[in-house]
Amino acid sequence: MEIDELSFRQASEELEAIIRALENGQLELEESLERYEKGIALLKMLQTRLAVAQQKTTVLLGELEPSSDDSVDSSLS
Repeated sequence: MEIDELSFRQASEELEAIIRALENGQLELEESLERYEKGIALLKMLQTRLAVAQQKTTVLLGELEPSSDDSVDSSLS
């Protein structure tokens, strides 16, 4: 499965597995490099998805808060 097709949870779990394998130190150099590269790709994808989610949350929270124009209009009534 391609990295972009993974859910956030799947990508996070795969990254954790890669980290454990690298920390174990039992991999050959080539395998370590391959997993490291995949780990970096997963990390970048996860960071991007988090940034998008944070931006969406900020927008949604902004929609909940009354704008300064709304508060001025309500005080005139």
